[in-house]
Amino acid sequence: MPSIVQLGPFLSALMRMKQYHSVLSLSTEIEYLGISHNVHSLSILINCFCRLHHLDFGFSLLGKILKIGLEPNIVTFNTLINGLCIEGKINRAVDLFNHIVERGYQPDVHTYSVIVNGLCKCGNTNVAIEVLKEMVERGCEPNAVTYNTIIDSLCKNELVAEALDILSQMRSKQNQALALLKEMVRHNISPVIVTFNILIDSLCKEGMISKAQSMINTMIQRGVEPDVFTYNPLIDGYCMLSQMDEARKIFGLMVRHGIANVFSYNILINGYWLVGSREADVITLSTMIHGLCKHGDIDEALVIVKAMEKSRLKPSCVTYTILIDAICQAGWFYDAKKIFSRLFENGLQPNVCTYSILLKGFCKEGLLDEAYTVFRGMEEGECLPNDYCYNVIIQGFLRHENMSKALQLIDEMVDKGFSADVTTIELLTHLGRYNNLILRKLRNQSENPKGVNVK
Repeated sequence: MPSIVQLGPFLSALMRMKQYHSVLSLSTEIEYLGISHNVHSLSILINCFCRLHHLDFGFSLLGKILKIGLEPNIVTFNTLINGLCIEGKINRAVDLFNHIVERGYQPDVHTYSVIVNGLCKCGNTNVAIEVLKEMVERGCEPNAVTYNTIIDSLCKNELVAEALDILSQMRSKQNQALALLKEMVRHNISPVIVTFNILIDSLCKEGMISKAQSMINTMIQRGVEPDVFTYNPLIDGYCMLSQMDEARKIFGLMVRHGIANVFSYNILINGYWLVGSREADVITLSTMIHGLCKHGDIDEALVIVKAMEKSRLKPSCVTYTILIDAICQAGWFYDAKKIFSRLFENGLQPNVCTYSILLKGFCKEGLLDEAYTVFRGMEEGECLPNDYCYNVIIQGFLRHENMSKALQLIDEMVDKGFSADVTTIELLTHLGRYNNLILRKLRNQSENPKGVNVK
């Protein structure tokens, strides 16, 4: 039969997987088999109860530890202190912290980090700083988690009571946070990306873009790769300063690295809205969409259009037409239909170019019923088909040897004064199943067209 020492790592692994109920159930089976718990396993159970918001059961287990003559360790108390902080009972957590110190227990970096985090979440940043200083005085070196918590709170809290003597007297929250960053480096603690991102976000919100950019350079030099949460505040900062060229450079960098998200697009779109004319900005974004589509980044282009739809800077008919063209070329015809429908939903009227792109895509794929529906929908949409539209759909029916529909449309095209292009004539000649009178009529019409002939 396995001992509790052998079962301990398994319980610990389940706990890290957040399978708290499973740990508690397994504990019952362990006791049923007559295997006695030790402090380590009971501390795991306390943690599970705390995570499940059953704090009272956790303290009951502490009583059990004492009753059976075991000595709780600092991990046991760390778990209970963290449980109190999770429930927002920071005063009780501090009382327990003071109690264990009085009883001779030596708090470790995790104990202090839990207390600092709880104090910061309750808005007691100044008290958290005092705990940090006490921690150092007791010879317990803070880690990246401890510093990140303090930095985050300093940057977000606009009512920091007094300057903190961590490194030196500072005037602003950003400088206090920067001082902590320097202190981390001095103690050979490598700041993680969260540390940098918190500071960069704060600097950008204060309009200190050059400092934020310098910090990004610093993090790259230290081997920390910037992510979307690094760059988004920087784009927003440049937009706030109306420096759209710089904002777009950062955005382009993000797209190239594949880290831009919907918030990146929204920030850029809103920036364009704030600094310039609506028409010019839609053209700029449409040009960007065209560039993305040209390089095969259709998903990115779709994200921009969706972001525009949700912003005050709405896509134009040209924007949708560019996207429909790219989607049809990619063979995503179902998506093309959905985008086409969104034109009407957003109060826009497709033009003859939009219709002709969709017609050409459907005909090329052999979706003639869809093509014909779109073609007939042009008149309902008050956008009359031109000779290019007629030739495209006629060629679609000819290529799929639907002669009756093709000849019907040829008659209609000729009656409207449009002429056949070379491809239509060649298809009719190649098929050999045509009426000589119709072919002659088409050729005569080509020589004396009444309408505009697009070839």
